[in-house]
Amino acid sequence: MSSQSIMIKDVPKEDRPRERMLKLGAGHLSNQELLAILLGSGTKEESVMALSNRVLMHFEGLKLLRDATVEELVAIKGIGYAKGVLLLSAIEIGKRMNQYRSEEKYIIRSPDDGADYIMEEMRNLSQEHFVVLFLNTKNQVIHRQTIFIGSLNASIVHPREVFREAVKRSAASIIVAHNHPSGDPTPSQEDIHVTRRLVESGKMIGIELLDHLIIGDRKFVSLKEKGYL
Repeated sequence: MSSQSIMIKDVPKEDRPRERMLKLGAGHLSNQELLAILLGSGTKEESVMALSNRVLMHFEGLKLLRDATVEELVAIKGIGYAKGVLLLSAIEIGKRMNQYRSEEKYIIRSPDDGADYIMEEMRNLSQEHFVVLFLNTKNQVIHRQTIFIGSLNASIVHPREVFREAVKRSAASIIVAHNHPSGDPTPSQEDIHVTRRLVESGKMIGIELLDHLIIGDRKFVSLKEKGYL
């Protein structure tokens, strides 16, 4: 009997993903097992565990699966529209939960606090996003806004767009951040140039730029710590 022809009913009950989750908790399950629970069933020729493994191999793990489309999913043998929509729904819930913030305002006391606030939603983006965090006098985040999407350059990131919203929100200070899709947060000369323009503009209108964070894959660079502010 091949590994692909072993159905869930042939697996000892205590080793099935659903039963293992109930006994051990979701944190003890592999990505393959969690995906198998979502898929629910395999095909006549293939177990749900084999199907979930094939889906993960197709997307090279969870990172690319995160941005899958329904068309990409249903192109995989064994995944119909019902399963595809279910997977996309679970992925979207995960994204929204990562972005969720409690009603209590988040306080930023250090570059690490700022990076923690935005890391999960920015580290996997396929394009550069330039984001501004608007803070009150207690360094609490009162608003977050994506100013633009695309390659960072001084002609696009104009201080006028950044500080107009800061004035509108009565912000005492701001933190700006953008991601490097390559995963390497090393600042470019353009990053440094944009930062210095924003610092000077902030001084003129009395709203301080506290930091410029460059987000990589689970790592970041603070231009304040690098001495550019």
